[in-house]
Parts: sequence; structure tokens; C-alpha cells
Amino acid sequence: MGVSRLDVLYRKLLLTKLFIQGWGKPDDLKRIFELRKVVGNREKCKELVPKDYPVFIDKVDDQSDCKIHNGYFISPLEHIVPGILPSESVKARFQFIVPKKWKNHKPVCIHLAGTGDHFFWKRRTLMARPMIKEAGMASLLLENPYYGYRKPKEQVRSSLRNVSDLFVMGAALILESAVLLHWLEREDYWPLGMTGISMGGHMASLAVTNWPKPIPLIPCLSWTTASNVFTTGVLSKAVNWRELEKQYAMHSVYEQEIIRLLEYCGVDSFKMGQEFLKSSLDTLSGLDLSTDLLGLHDPERDRMGLRTSALHSRAGEGANGQNQLIGRDHNHGLDQMLSSVSSGGPHVSMQHTNINKGGGSGRQRQSLHTESLDFMKGVMDECTHIANFSVPLDPSLIIVIQAKEDAYIPRTGVRSLQEIWPGCEVRYLNGGHVSAYLFKQGLFRQAIYDAYDRYLKKYSNT
Repeated sequence: MGVSRLDVLYRKLLLTKLFIQGWGKPDDLKRIFELRKVVGNREKCKELVPKDYPVFIDKVDDQSDCKIHNGYFISPLEHIVPGILPSESVKARFQFIVPKKWKNHKPVCIHLAGTGDHFFWKRRTLMARPMIKEAGMASLLLENPYYGYRKPKEQVRSSLRNVSDLFVMGAALILESAVLLHWLEREDYWPLGMTGISMGGHMASLAVTNWPKPIPLIPCLSWTTASNVFTTGVLSKAVNWRELEKQYAMHSVYEQEIIRLLEYCGVDSFKMGQEFLKSSLDTLSGLDLSTDLLGLHDPERDRMGLRTSALHSRAGEGANGQNQLIGRDHNHGLDQMLSSVSSGGPHVSMQHTNINKGGGSGRQRQSLHTESLDFMKGVMDECTHIANFSVPLDPSLIIVIQAKEDAYIPRTGVRSLQEIWPGCEVRYLNGGHVSAYLFKQGLFRQAIYDAYDRYLKKYSNT
């Protein structure tokens, strides 16, 4: 089946570029790749966020049909990998929209934001308030890092400046979702689930992989990895490939060090050539990075200074938020472990490189573009491929909504979610990404209700 013409036209109307600063600092990429090996493992990840992690409500608006609680907390990522989040993104903000009267139980669905979904009004208007009217279900809307109140001053609209920003966003949302799920449990809300549209659906999928209980998940207009989104989908046209190619050519750290940290090698993974692949695998076979560097066994954790008690004490300083921007001591915690995998040299400065963008033959430029595409696919698969994360405890509670002609989320050449999560349901809609977002919100909500009904039938007596 072809792709939606509306998807292609809509993308052409948007002139903004993605990743204008390039790949991001090599040391940041290394640290986030090492963290991925922890958050990709449910048993390890659950140690990172205490069940009593502090959450604060600072304002309540009383509406005719609901109460809107505005709250915040400090992102756990700031404590675990200090300094990797922009300062504007450290404080996580959310809206909790609660019906005045519950119909049955006290169900809550956490909604993560899709690309371009700044602040809360879109999700509140299109999903949360209709869900109160239709099902008496509460919604919690979390603001993405790099968006809305959490957007860095230098960033233009939704255009992430570095490839690494997407990975930092994902790691933060995984940990922040755990904070909110724990908080909702403490407040006796039940059942709990997660959803999101487009990028929000993918981030919700990653977050659910680390929840240690069965949970409804409804990812809409997302699939198994972001690699095809930025290499073959219509968004690939918005990527600043010229800058990415320039940096890849100028700095050997990407080919010599970062590629060796990539672990995902599924049937749809990137191909770097037989000789290079063999040398990379030979190198990786001698390294047990996830065990030696990030294993959360007690002796190693204590030796490196990573203790959940530190999160308890450091995260809870002051309900007014004045003393909460903490954890920038690089001598303790997981950041020390993550930094240990760096090359030992200084950060590579990418902002003042001089290269003749038109230099080289056409064949050389094409080869560089191919290598950059392969590298993009590799790093995207490493941090976003669902197969790199634990399988949710009960995939039968997952209902995936896909558009048949989606030009933003290509499925060709990518492993299916049914293969990775056996037992999940995939529902296909006619049309593309944009038309589904504009006209199919009712079907998204119905899938949420269906998934919650399944949960109640299986677990209401547990």
C-alpha cells in the first residue's frame, strides 16, 4: 500500500530542520547508551526510582466537569545522569485532570506528548475531557522534556537541536513515568495505564516495558523503532544531513568508539559491512559493559555510590522547588559510572569545525551520506527499538493503533510489534498519519476503554 499524500504535503509545508547542531556531544551519547542498558532491563530499572519519590501539586483549578491539578517533580534523570538534561527540562510538569464523580473504580491514563504537542491544551481538549464525559476516566498529561515549559531557550519550536536530545527525552520520560505511576498508586488510583500519539505512543511503549506489573498500553500511530522515521519516513527530509555528515567525517569518535557501544543486532538492524561488523562484534565480545559498568548488584552499586537512599534524600529537598536542582556532583552516582566509558579525552567541540561542504567527488559524498544514514539507524535502534527493552508483563493488554498509509512511521523492513510482543493487538485505520490524528481521536479513546476493560476482566480480583 502507498503512503498518504496528505502526510507528504503536510511535511513539505513545514520548513523547520531537525538536529541542526548535529549528533550531540560524544560523551553524552556514550552516557545515554550505557544508561539504556539499565532502563532496557526491567529488574535493573525498577531500582532507579523509589516508590515514594516526591511529587508536588501547586495549583488546583475547579472546572464544571472536572478538577485540574497542576503538579511538578524533579526528573530522576537529573539525579542519575547529572547535567545531561537542559536546565529548563529538569523540573517535570504535569496536569492531572480528574472527574468530579467517578463512575466505577478510579481509573487513570497517563498521556505522553507527540511531536509538536507543547503544553497541555491539545491532549486536554482532544482526549482528556472527552474521556471524562465518555468513561469517567481521569487523565494525567506529562510535559515532555524539550517541550512547552521545559523547552530550552535556544530551541526553535519542536526542532530538537541534537540527535542525542531525542534519547535524553526518552530516558527522562521512562523514569518520569515510573515516578507518576508510583505516585498514582500511593494515592489509590486504579487501574492505571498509558497512551500517546505518534512519538508519545512510542515513549509510552518504552515506559511500560519497565513497569513491574501488568498495565494497559495504547500506543497510537507508533511502531517498533524511530530509526525508519528519520531515515526513510517523510521526517527524514527535515533532518540536517549536511551537518551530520560533516561531523561524522570530521570526528573519528563516532566510527571508532560510539558504534562499538551499540548492541541491537536484530534482523532489521543497520548493516555496516561485513568487515566492520566482524571487527565490532569481536570488540564487543570482550566487553561486558552492562555487567561491569552498570550492573546494579549491591556491592557494585555501593562501590560506585548509586544508592536509592540518595534519591530519597536528594529528591525531597524542599517542597518549594528552591533546593531541588541538585545532583550535579559528578563524583557520585551513576554519572560516575557512565563517564567511565568515555575515551578520557575532552569533549569534541562540534560548533566551529571548518570543512568544505562541497568538497570531494560525488561518489565520496554519496558514500558519506550512506555511512551517516547507517549510523543514524544504528543509534536510533540502540535507544528506541522496542526489542532492546523488556517485554511488558502482559502483552494482551496492549492495543496498537496504526494508519495503513502512514508516511511518518514506515513499517517496511521493520520487525512487527506482534513478533516482539506476542499477544498484543494491532488495529489498522485507513488513511495516513495526519488524517488519523485529525479525525480518529474517538477510535484512539475507544481502544483505551477496550484495553482497560480487558485489564478489569483479568485482574479485578487480584
